[in-house]
Amino acid sequence: MVEYIRYRVSPKQVSTTPGVGKLVEKAEEDGAKTAWHRFLEQQPQCGFGLLGVCCRNCTMGPCRIDPFGAGPTKGVCGADADTIVARNIVRMIASGAASHSDHARDIVHVFKGTAEGEFKGYKLTDTEKLRELAKILGVSAEDENEIALEVAHILEMEFGKPDDEPLRLLAATAPKKRIKLWERLGVLPRAIDREVCECMHRTHMGVDADPVSLLLHGVRTALADGWSGSMMATYLSDILFGTPKPIKSFANLGVLREDMVNIVVHGHNPILSMKIAEVAQSEEMKSLAEQYGAKGVNVAGMCCTGNEVLSRIGVQVAGNALMQELAIITGAVEAVVVDYQCLMPSLVDVASCYHTKIITTEPKARIPGTIHVEFKPERADEIAKEIVKIAIENYKNRVPAKVYIPEHKVELVAGFSVEAILEALGGTLDPLINALKDGTIKGIVGVVGCNNPRVKHNFSHVTLAKELIKRDVLVVGTGCWGIAAAMHGLLTPKAAEMAGPGLRAICETLGIPPCLHMGSCVDCSRILITLGALANALGVDISDLPVAGSAPEWMSEKAVSIGTYFVASGVFTHLGVVPPVLGSQKVTKILTDDIEDLLGGRFYVESDPVKAAETIYNVIIEKRKKLKWPV
Repeated sequence: MVEYIRYRVSPKQVSTTPGVGKLVEKAEEDGAKTAWHRFLEQQPQCGFGLLGVCCRNCTMGPCRIDPFGAGPTKGVCGADADTIVARNIVRMIASGAASHSDHARDIVHVFKGTAEGEFKGYKLTDTEKLRELAKILGVSAEDENEIALEVAHILEMEFGKPDDEPLRLLAATAPKKRIKLWERLGVLPRAIDREVCECMHRTHMGVDADPVSLLLHGVRTALADGWSGSMMATYLSDILFGTPKPIKSFANLGVLREDMVNIVVHGHNPILSMKIAEVAQSEEMKSLAEQYGAKGVNVAGMCCTGNEVLSRIGVQVAGNALMQELAIITGAVEAVVVDYQCLMPSLVDVASCYHTKIITTEPKARIPGTIHVEFKPERADEIAKEIVKIAIENYKNRVPAKVYIPEHKVELVAGFSVEAILEALGGTLDPLINALKDGTIKGIVGVVGCNNPRVKHNFSHVTLAKELIKRDVLVVGTGCWGIAAAMHGLLTPKAAEMAGPGLRAICETLGIPPCLHMGSCVDCSRILITLGALANALGVDISDLPVAGSAPEWMSEKAVSIGTYFVASGVFTHLGVVPPVLGSQKVTKILTDDIEDLLGGRFYVESDPVKAAETIYNVIIEKRKKLKWPV
């Protein structure tokens, strides 16, 4: 397939990551459009949409508000800019919370089936973590399978229990001071699906028109995601596949092999990708690949599924969200296997320029033009083998003249779960607390989020992290930030050379990087657990800690939910891409100012990562002053 490329992309302006620009140039030569080309085709983007003042929630519209007063100030129903912007943000939170929590539901299903003995391809790998989870949930059974079944029942009820009692996992893990605050404000979540459903009800035509009321329910829904949905996905994935420990690997497109069958696993759910990685290394599949002229099967990760298999078994990661098309453009990928979330439908169009097959596996994530091999956990090994065979048999269709694999790949250390961090500290948080108290480490910042073609790919992720570590701020993070940090050498102990003297000394003593990769985007819950543990150990609230959060290049609705539950947990949270709220001065003020008086956290928007780092650092210093810690 050769498309007319209407807009040429400047490789140097596209990305700061080595190899990306060259592949964008190759895409144009091959007639393959990327996200950057389509972004240029969309210019100028809708101003009403960017400001958040368009509403299509009923067919009296669509309506749009002119925030400058020259046009309509109210929609047909009478909703003003404040109401419309608040409704739109709440709907984004609902979608984000639903996405992460539905991911959790899938994990619960496999976890329960494994305990029942129905899904033979899986096992309860980390039984110690199972017992830990059972203890905090109040499960008293002794037999491991009975424990797992009782835990599964409790977590299934988190989605739709009929009472108004708070979520069990939240009540067991969140600091008591936070819980009392949420209860006082009326934002303590009751059931995940209930809060998402109520978001949709409140934002229906003719229901909630009060922006404050709307946003508070958005907070309630986001909390259900962070402190229950995402958290159970993390807990159960660890139990099924093992809790991550520090592990070495490599990142960037150079991990692809010219002499091997390349399979890229992409999406967010580890249930199938872990199986594919396992099956691909079998002697049977290696032998089959050799029959087709390859030396074996090479599995590479992409996006958060990549983070899952990287953190647990060291599978090399090819890139983050905006690099999914580029992997195909190398001409060396036999199959891209996707589950759900952050998948571009354009993968089919790009693949039509090459020999790559796109394989969808989830009934809720079908893409026209793909091969669909539906995943069923009771046939996990069989399905994984079928998918790997499709890739191997496609190796003969590779066009050598179209193959170009950038040489760039960087060593990394990933796998810093809460347990791994504690182990590095000698089994207790005391060394970290002491380093914070005496100023050796000034604070901690969690950097998370996606990529967005509205900003230079990976530039803000990497620049912000570098600016923070040189100020003796420990950076932890998840998702596409983790992959960006890996590709730019920030996830190795050697990167401590870029850190300030205090943080460098800690890293050199412990043999750890100054930036810690904590997993995929659902694993933001690991950051919540860490913050809660620090707050409890110090006898303060999370909002008192010298910590902050950042999403420098965010784009997805999941990021809106994540940012909201961090703010609701008391964390000062930076956004590097302007959210669609500027059409309402009232909503903008609530989210960036007023909400701090209620929850102790607020949003801060700044596209310049250097300025953002300076502001974040100043906030950390102010928190230290209030704790009477040296600055």
